[in-house]
Formats: sequence, C-alpha cells, structure tokens
Amino acid sequence: MKQLKETDSITCKAYDLLAEKYHALFKDELSHKAYDRKLIDNYAQYFSPCSIIYDVGCGPSGHIGKYLFDKGLNVMGIDISEKCIDIAKNNNRDMTFKRMNMMNLQVDDQSIDGIIAFYSIIHTPKENIDKIFQEFKRALKIGGKVMLAVKEGKGEGLEGHILDSDMSIYFSYFTKKEVETYFISNGFKIIFLECRTPYSDEIAISRIYAIAESV
Repeated sequence: MKQLKETDSITCKAYDLLAEKYHALFKDELSHKAYDRKLIDNYAQYFSPCSIIYDVGCGPSGHIGKYLFDKGLNVMGIDISEKCIDIAKNNNRDMTFKRMNMMNLQVDDQSIDGIIAFYSIIHTPKENIDKIFQEFKRALKIGGKVMLAVKEGKGEGLEGHILDSDMSIYFSYFTKKEVETYFISNGFKIIFLECRTPYSDEIAISRIYAIAESV
C-alpha cells in the first residue's frame, strides 16, 4: 500500500505540472487515429443516453469521453490530478469532471453502466492492478462494459524525462494474456481483445485494447 500511495503521489505531481503540455499534444489525437475511433464507436453501441459512463484517468483533454459525449452519451471524466480536471472543465464546458481516484469511484455498488480506462491503469504497480479491476466490478451494473487501453510489454518501474521534462512517472506494461487474466479473475467476460502496432507519430510500442463485460 505504501508503494501505491507513493506512485499515486508521483502521478499526481507529474500530471499537475505537465497537464498543459499534455493537452496541447493529445487533445486532437483521435482525429488521425482511425483504429481508436472505430473501437470507441463500437463501444458506444452498448449504451443509451440514459447510461452512466465514467472516463477514468480522463487527463487534461477529456477527449476520449468527449468523443462519446458528442454521440449523445452521458459521460463524466475523473482524474487524480486537479490540474487535469481544471483544464478538462475549461475545454469541455458541457461535461462534468471531478477529481477522483479510480480505486475509489465514490459511487454505489452496481450503479454505473460503463467505464473507459484509456492508458489510465498504466501508472499503477502491477501488484495493485487487481484492486482497480475489483473497484470497476463493484461499481458496474451486471452487464456493464469496460473499455481498456494499455501499452504492450513486460516491465514496470519509474521512467524519467516524461514529455521531455525532468519529471519521472511509474509505468506498467502488459501482455494480452495479463489483460485477459485481470478481467476474467475479477468477474468479467472478454468481448474484444486485440493488439495494434503504433501509429507513425507514437512511441514505438504496440497497444492492447479490450472491451469486457461485468458478469
């Protein structure tokens, strides 16, 4: 638990300081990521305007949740960084954003319909990843859907020079088998699980995408 508190503090500090730069770099990224847009489009089909969807680790742009919000869905963005929430609010004034830890979603059991977790679990030590999936399971209605994106790999630990700064942040990388195991062992059924190669303007690491259902 001590390591989790330390990495949460590191993550929060890094994103508070780098939120403006992150927003400038990634706010429009979906415009040239056809694979990602198609996946989000497919995910959107599971919901109605009455559904409640949380975009966990929404970042300063909140752009993944905004993409769904613009389709008429009810999406709230949450993030551990106060600066990220402030910027997201200023740039998406019709949406709701709250500072919140994904391990404590502050909702009743089985009360929400969907969770988006795009690159949001990657800053957590792997020994604590099950806690995230258990919280997702607790918060989601039976039949609720999680859409997940992570970076492929096997290592974890602190990495420096984030966005060409002097900041360090914790990174965990995952295999497809690990993603599958995290979901299944915590009460989910895999609907979609696929790996894509990086776009030309991305760091040269493949990405893993999954959609899973709470059962």
